Amino acid sequence: MPNEPDAIMLFAAGFGTRMGALTADRPKPLIEVAGRPLLDHALDVAVAAGGSHIVVNAHYKADQIAAHLTGRDVKIAYESPEILDTGGGLRAALPLLSAATIHTMNTDAVWRGPNPLRFLTAAWRPEVMDALLLCLLPAQAIGHAGHGDFLINEAGILSRGAGLVYSGAQIIKADTLKHMPDAAFSLNSVWDKVMAAGRLHGCIYPGKWCDVGHPGGITLAEDMLDAADV
Repeated sequence: MPNEPDAIMLFAAGFGTRMGALTADRPKPLIEVAGRPLLDHALDVAVAAGGSHIVVNAHYKADQIAAHLTGRDVKIAYESPEILDTGGGLRAALPLLSAATIHTMNTDAVWRGPNPLRFLTAAWRPEVMDALLLCLLPAQAIGHAGHGDFLINEAGILSRGAGLVYSGAQIIKADTLKHMPDAAFSLNSVWDKVMAAGRLHGCIYPGKWCDVGHPGGITLAEDMLDAADV
């Protein structure tokens, strides 16, 4: 079915500046949590979710990302000479993804609970949605600083506001990216257009998620993975 998510994009191109010295000699997706690179944690989720193609984008220290993925059934979307941000990076990777509807996920987080991409697929309704964002209650978003990103109404439609935390995982239709004017742009710009049409939806993840975008997130993530409760 053309509107069913059939490919997975993992974002791994960023500079990881919040990690400070930890990313001086490696890209953030290769920082280890519980003895394994963040990228491998994300790949575990992606492989278990299925999909016909998995694509990882790369820019900062892209050679290390490529070397790490050698021998795996994963394609790499290289961003050069400039980084393209989330929206531009996804649009540039569409030829490799070869799908009309795509899962995307950041690689700087660790999950505990049901597979987040499968959870999204179960909630996906393409007849009323152009994008479906996986969100969390603030208490379930470990290591996240801030007041939240979205409000959700009784129909599951999202609006901007302090409330739910966006997890970095979503389903989005590829054609929402077509008419963005710039090469580099954020997915936030796409969401604003989808939101204006009433077709930006959200669902709430029942497990836990830890932001590993900053050094303190490493210990928090390892404690979350070791904890007895979900």
